[in-house]
Amino acid sequence: MFSRWGDLVHRSRFTVIGVMVAFLLGLAAYGLSLNDHLSQSGWDDPNSESVHAAVTADGTFGRDSTGDVVALYTAPEGSTVDDPAFQQTVTAGQDAMMAAHSDKISKININYFQQRLPALASPDKTKAIATFAIAGANDTELTNNFRDVKDAFAIDGVDVQLAGLQPIANALNDTMAGDIKRMEILAIPVVGVLLFFVFGGVVAAALPLIIGGLTVVAANGMVRLFTNFVEVNSFVAPVVSLIGLGLAIDYALFIVSRFREELADGRTTQQAVQRSVMTAGRTVVFSATMIVASLGGLLLFPQGFLKSVAFGAIATVALAALTAITILPAILSILGPRIDALGLKSMRKTKTTEEIESGPWGKLTRWVMRNPLKVCVPIVLGLLILTLPVGAIKFGGINETYLPPDNPTRVAQNVFDENFPSYRTEPLKIVLENAEGPQLGTVLREASNAPGLVERFSIERNENGVAVLKAGLVDRNVSSPAIDYIRSIDVPDGVTLSVGGTPAIEQDSIAALVDRLPLMATLVVLVTTLLMFLTFGSLVLPLKAILMTTLGLGATLGILTFIFVDGNGAGLLNFTPGPIMAPVLVLIIAIIFGLSTDYEVFLLSRMVEARARGASTTEAIRVGTSHTGRIITAAALILIVVTGAFAFSELVMMKYIAYGMIAALIIDATLIRMFLVPATMKLLGDDCWWAPQWMKRIQQKLGLGEPILDAEMMPTDVPELVAIGSAPLPARTREPLTQPIPRVMQSGPSAARAMPERVAPDRPRPVAPRPAPERVQKPAVQEPPVQQPAAPEPVAPRAVEPTASPVAPAPAPAEEIRVARPAETRPARASDDQQSRPTAGPEPTSAEPAPRNGAPAPRPIESWLAELRAPSVAQRSNGSNGSNGHETTSFRYGSVSGDGIDVDRPRNGDSNGNGHSNGNGNGNGNGHSNGNGGPHGNGSRTSAEVDSWIAGLRMPEREDRPAPEPETHNPSTPEVPEPDETPPTTTSGRRRARDGDDESGGRHHGQSGAISVSELLARQRRQ
Repeated sequence: MFSRWGDLVHRSRFTVIGVMVAFLLGLAAYGLSLNDHLSQSGWDDPNSESVHAAVTADGTFGRDSTGDVVALYTAPEGSTVDDPAFQQTVTAGQDAMMAAHSDKISKININYFQQRLPALASPDKTKAIATFAIAGANDTELTNNFRDVKDAFAIDGVDVQLAGLQPIANALNDTMAGDIKRMEILAIPVVGVLLFFVFGGVVAAALPLIIGGLTVVAANGMVRLFTNFVEVNSFVAPVVSLIGLGLAIDYALFIVSRFREELADGRTTQQAVQRSVMTAGRTVVFSATMIVASLGGLLLFPQGFLKSVAFGAIATVALAALTAITILPAILSILGPRIDALGLKSMRKTKTTEEIESGPWGKLTRWVMRNPLKVCVPIVLGLLILTLPVGAIKFGGINETYLPPDNPTRVAQNVFDENFPSYRTEPLKIVLENAEGPQLGTVLREASNAPGLVERFSIERNENGVAVLKAGLVDRNVSSPAIDYIRSIDVPDGVTLSVGGTPAIEQDSIAALVDRLPLMATLVVLVTTLLMFLTFGSLVLPLKAILMTTLGLGATLGILTFIFVDGNGAGLLNFTPGPIMAPVLVLIIAIIFGLSTDYEVFLLSRMVEARARGASTTEAIRVGTSHTGRIITAAALILIVVTGAFAFSELVMMKYIAYGMIAALIIDATLIRMFLVPATMKLLGDDCWWAPQWMKRIQQKLGLGEPILDAEMMPTDVPELVAIGSAPLPARTREPLTQPIPRVMQSGPSAARAMPERVAPDRPRPVAPRPAPERVQKPAVQEPPVQQPAAPEPVAPRAVEPTASPVAPAPAPAEEIRVARPAETRPARASDDQQSRPTAGPEPTSAEPAPRNGAPAPRPIESWLAELRAPSVAQRSNGSNGSNGHETTSFRYGSVSGDGIDVDRPRNGDSNGNGHSNGNGNGNGNGHSNGNGGPHGNGSRTSAEVDSWIAGLRMPEREDRPAPEPETHNPSTPEVPEPDETPPTTTSGRRRARDGDDESGGRHHGQSGAISVSELLARQRRQ
């Protein structure tokens, strides 16, 4: 699916860009008015008792507007609020404001300058208050109306301070808007500089910023669309900016990095785009899906704040993924190699696979896997220690203390609370229904004994069978004892008692969050486990990922508690210690869990991709970590910069998110992903990939596993390398078989050391007559009939290289090739009746799957490569050096390490006479060097040499390497020794020829029918 999508985007790139940009800009235009449609509502549980009390009271007496705006008037120094001149000035200013804004300010509730109540003035008569009701049917209208008239409260010559619910909400909104502007001014340029150093070019660095910008402005339009159906909290705006910019840049970073890597491997632009979408694009989609699942858990909570944030964040994540797999691949299709334009050449070079795996991340991964317990134990203990402060965590609601201590609105609120405690804007209320006089008096007396009250309860209103009692609290953050006491009061039958007011609403909201948090965690874990299993086909990997994410999340919450609840660093960070706002904390948990899963998906996807190509668990861990370590670190650093801009916020809620995400990103991207993940996977070994078979069948049926790249299949018109002996043996034919071959099975510097230089020589060998071979006496043997092929051109001898284990340069990235198994001449088995007569036709074996629709079924690479090592002729004698003996080797594949492939040594038999060495070409007659085309004396390759040949087959050729000249003989025709030569005898299948060695250590005896891999590739390129 993703392959077809990448191809479609490439072919329709201009259409995709035009349609998507028009769509996103249309959303951006619609979202320009977003700030006018945001509110401060949604913090409460609409199903709680406290909300029921508020609804009952408002339905009976109308909305309680006494706390909307509190104007605090301070007399000039040396005078009091009772001075006639001061009173006249204040009264004139109030009248003018009410006349000018009667549609925004509905009434004056209480006013010292009209009522002259002593309680409305401070004891020293230097301050007086008046409260105003703001017009509006809902929180959004209230917020907008106050914003329009807030400057009208100012009076010339009078010190006026504004406190109350609406000034606090306005201060919070203004602070959030300032945070977003600060991020745009500070974070985006810094992110651009970081991207330039990551990619080394202006063009490549600009692409993630373009994708991030389009995502954020379009997400604002989506949130604006939601405001038509639900009330959206103003807190959504900074969350959308943070998540949208951070994730969009991360997604673009992964895709652009993969695209440049594919171009560096010699792919065309179309192939690079298609493969980038197949791999990185696919991972982006699954990562976004898991983050959406994590954020979707917020919809389980009753608070409108969390629902609106969830809608906005989910829309933002979806847009980030959509732009990353549409606009970005289309732009890459247009740019092609120009992606590296406008940069420093020394910085924009894309490292090869060998350079990446031998670099810092590869070395770090190898060290971690050598010391898994030394890595796991200290990190786990450290994270558990950081989690300990969580036991002292406290939850609270939104209030003025979330503003900085020197904020004007917070200062005004503090002055008001100190001088007028009985008029506090957030009292505790009791709503009684159907309570008559004696019953009302009983409840009033009993409730006044509640702990933590500033004064006794008083009757605020009593009409139509509904009475409202109210009293202030000494500390609103310690309201639980009073609320629990009042709710325990026994009331007469038929009387309904409901505890309300802001303190009760906050407590009920916190209780609803705590009650539903386990349900959210359970569902998110189940959904994440299911999605990761469908993605990777393992049940162990998602469980491991969730466990590690939980460790990181616990450490993050411990750090937040240590700072914001315990107050460590409060003076430096300019905030007041106190309870953490519960809804914001739940949001932090969802975001951090989603981001941690995001990095886990990117890391594991590269491991599973390597595993799908045949790598062992150890090799897959090394490849995945070394290839993604740099990118994950860069992505985390970019998100740290984006969230770091919010760390300078004056709003404590934003500091929660900023410092929480910074701590989580540092812990997750370094300690967990780069150390703990590879160490634990090393300890688990192959159990990492375990899942019940019935689950694996479901995953395979759904087709969500890691893709095998079609572009890595070998073309069908290149003959497979087959060792042909110098004398043909009885044969049978086999149908051509197309077999996928991974490009690189072993990588890193060890791969180059493991490949002999004769696998792919640096330069073509000059053709020259060979010296006469030395005759070696051998016992008489009975040889099968042979066919006389055309004599090949002689090859000049070359000197032996001084090193015992020559290192072949890495081959250049060749075009995608497909190896076809042609109708081959194969030695007959011992059970054949006539060993000198070929079989009449194809003879399928039980080891091969039955072909479907006439096409042969593909087999893993190990199956047909192993045939080169398996004995082709039954051993007919016991002895080494026997006339018909043969050499057998035991090859153990799959245990790949940094030093190459483990191979067991040859076990029995030597190659001489009519026998042959399995997988290394025939050793009879004059012998030949299998896989090289250059003859050597009377020995055959050892198993280690076979492994080196395999490593050479899988290593890409370097671009600066010339292709070898083709041999002139027919590669499919066996060759026989010249009549005047006597085939030498091999004393050991592992021993090289003793004289006449070529540069690879082989002796120039006889003629060879073997064909080198480099020659095959060169012929394919010329064809």
